[in-house]
Amino acid sequence: MKTVHQAIVGRLPSTIKSHTLLTSAFITGTLLLTGCQSTSLGQSNSITAQQTPIAAKTALATALKKQRRQSFSYHGNLEISNNQYFADVDEAELVTADYVDTYCEETHDQAYAALVGQAQTQNNDVMAADYDTQRTAIKDSYLECSDAYEAWIESSYDSDVSVPPSYQQLFDGYHEKTKPLDIKKAKLLDAYLLKPLSINAQGIYQPMAGKATMLASAQYQARNHQSSINQPIYIDFKNGVIYLWADNFAMLNSELLDDKLGTTWKNKWLKVALDDGTLPKGFGSEVIKAHFEALDRTFDEASVSQFDYVAPNTLASLSPKLPEHQLPVMQASAQVIRRVQSADSYEQFYQDYMQIFYDRITQQYPELVSDGESSYTETDIDTDASINTLTSKALVQQAFAMMKGSMDSDNDVETVEDETGANTAIQELFGFDKRGQLKWHHSRNTVHSVSNESGKGMVIDALQQYSAISSKDMAFPNLTSDAQVPNASNSVDARQYSKELLQYYRDGNGTGLGKMMFNMLPMVKGRFASTD
Repeated sequence: MKTVHQAIVGRLPSTIKSHTLLTSAFITGTLLLTGCQSTSLGQSNSITAQQTPIAAKTALATALKKQRRQSFSYHGNLEISNNQYFADVDEAELVTADYVDTYCEETHDQAYAALVGQAQTQNNDVMAADYDTQRTAIKDSYLECSDAYEAWIESSYDSDVSVPPSYQQLFDGYHEKTKPLDIKKAKLLDAYLLKPLSINAQGIYQPMAGKATMLASAQYQARNHQSSINQPIYIDFKNGVIYLWADNFAMLNSELLDDKLGTTWKNKWLKVALDDGTLPKGFGSEVIKAHFEALDRTFDEASVSQFDYVAPNTLASLSPKLPEHQLPVMQASAQVIRRVQSADSYEQFYQDYMQIFYDRITQQYPELVSDGESSYTETDIDTDASINTLTSKALVQQAFAMMKGSMDSDNDVETVEDETGANTAIQELFGFDKRGQLKWHHSRNTVHSVSNESGKGMVIDALQQYSAISSKDMAFPNLTSDAQVPNASNSVDARQYSKELLQYYRDGNGTGLGKMMFNMLPMVKGRFASTD
């Protein structure tokens, strides 16, 4: 079964193709909604059961279904690497110059420099007769290349000009080749940003108590620079409320929108109610049920060939290599189940998941489906009074309209066959201890740029570890004891605050940027102009 982060991330392969990098939802969805502690593979003899693909799929399905009502403490780590861009570069795809107009000259210079080096190692002068043949070959190659390039330029204006096929192919596809500057940039990005950067999240998940916490953090640790940022998050499932630590937004809000804010948000939570009373009763629980139904049905349809058992002592030999600091936890497992999917396979999963989810919810709540949703435009949003207000129902209606539009566009794309193998974009590993308890989950995704057709990209490794909840551990170690649980006295109601801020702007106050934003946003325009 797919873990919830993949449902939240949505169209990962399309995201890969459009160069849109997921991030906060990737960790949040995975860690908060995949309760795994105290999850068993089933029978005690499962660990020694016949390790076939069908056994792996069946065991994993059983474990993931059992996990949904389990409480657990978690710690997640996200690592990003782009060494695919400069490690094991295919020589056939590597060119000598950054730009096509300098290719011939750069190729000549590098070949001649190599010949000079050869002569020096043999204690000879490069102009000696011994090297006449090689010098002539380098010169002739340069002249041939130069003539071909000039012809290639002219051919864009004169179709009668012919270019040698090999050079035609080289110059036409030069923008897709790996260039020295590309490798240099990739190495710099890896050394100065990705390696010093670490993204983590920790907290607890208690579905029976109706709450979850997350302390999301990002650290940058270099020799002469160390910094860290933390964002506490508290989720009240029963009341449909998310609390964010307001301090982290106070400065930006004060500078851009609320010039009267001052220090009123200091040491406060920001309360964001997901339902303002306009949604049907029980809508939230039905969304969760529809989500799990969609996951179960798409999992059942998954090819058995996607699943297998992996010996823990072979994890270090997987390619691309797993992060070294994540390996020890994974290698200590008694059993590991792997699932691999191609980008096409995951795209098909996404389409099926969204269709099942959408059909169930909209059939149960037809009032949340707007008329003409598939052709919704910005003009409609401006003129439709029913959505020109900031209500939970309006936001859900728009979300369903966008979902329907996305599915309609997907129907125009030919469905591809399920494939696994060397071109897989997604790999998941699940580790179990000797008692059959699921102790960790690792997922790997490769994110490609729009123009990259080589299959290379940034590799994202996410490792989530699960353990029993300890009463000694504070959910938010960086907060005081009286701020561990949000309440009326230590929080700011975002909905009430937004009403007060809108009135502040109606009275002619506010920042210049804020006035421009409130006049431009379609959903705010109605309230901003209202005299109520």
